[in-house]
Amino acid sequence: MADAKVIPFDDDRSRGSGGSAGSAGSAAQRPRRRGAGSRRKDAAESAPVGEVQPLPVRGAAQDDVPVTDEPPGEPGPRPEEADGGLERRIAGGLAFLRRRLTGDYEVDDFGYDAELTDQVLMSLLRPVYERYFRVEVKGVENIPAEGGALIVANHSGTVPLDALMMQVAVHDHHPADRHLRLLAADLVFVLPVVNELARKLGHTLACAEDAERLLGQGELVGVMPEGFKGIGKPFSERYKLQRFGRGGFVSTALRQRAPIIPCSIVGAEEIYPMIGNARTVARLLGFPYFPLTPTFPWLGPLGAVPLPTKWTIQFGEPIPTDGYPPEAAEDPMLMFNLTDQVREQIQHTLYKLLVQRRSVFF
Repeated sequence: MADAKVIPFDDDRSRGSGGSAGSAGSAAQRPRRRGAGSRRKDAAESAPVGEVQPLPVRGAAQDDVPVTDEPPGEPGPRPEEADGGLERRIAGGLAFLRRRLTGDYEVDDFGYDAELTDQVLMSLLRPVYERYFRVEVKGVENIPAEGGALIVANHSGTVPLDALMMQVAVHDHHPADRHLRLLAADLVFVLPVVNELARKLGHTLACAEDAERLLGQGELVGVMPEGFKGIGKPFSERYKLQRFGRGGFVSTALRQRAPIIPCSIVGAEEIYPMIGNARTVARLLGFPYFPLTPTFPWLGPLGAVPLPTKWTIQFGEPIPTDGYPPEAAEDPMLMFNLTDQVREQIQHTLYKLLVQRRSVFF
């Protein structure tokens, strides 16, 4: 048995396999396997009779083969392809700048700039939405794919970031890529810079005329009926809905026969816990309130940074309005009932989400 020839296991696989891996590797690695076979033969001749020599390990013959995480048959992008993608992005950015500088872009009658919103403003809001507040969206399928609809949501947080996060939620998650046109308070459109940005994002005055025009054009309109009463309420009254005005949003939906979609937002109440209101300062500045929080104004600009709470936005089932006659918009009792129905649905969903929430921050 000492004179027996040992046939390397790898050589048998190389000759017997018809796959591309075996045939490709045999030519490149044949000198290595001959050297290994010779060493194994010498070891076999010098070993005592009856001692069984271990078979070579398959992995030893493939030490030089690079290991990658890519699946077989799917090579990574070549350097020239990556350069081409970078060139396309640079060209697209330069074309965007050229259009902005030459005025070759469109805005609607309300000042909404779809291109600027998609390519710039949403890109600025998205990191806050995804990484800072880590917003979870539910029920987006309740928003119709086309036609006018009115989304009614609770309002909170001292600073109206909840409206912007709701806009990003619709923009990024709706399968039909719909855009939400928000109705904002008059104060938004008298503040410098904020006024222009709000118009570019598609916001408009919270009045019946603008809302009806947008719904008549088949737009998705968002409204927060609590107004300043919602975002300016003290922390002790968090997640308790304030009065929904006089129900003007219901009348608008009835006139345009647009469905009403309740929306509940959890997480915004805790970003600026409002423990006080400096009314004198608010009157001097012309603001509806001046918040005092555990960090603002005591920490200066650092106190204006919102707390990184975990958010949930849930869109409820639509409440149809197309089954009512045209004169229903003038019926105060019907408007009161529908307003109360929307409010109760939002409040009930808020309580349900709060029970399900594990933590304010996680």
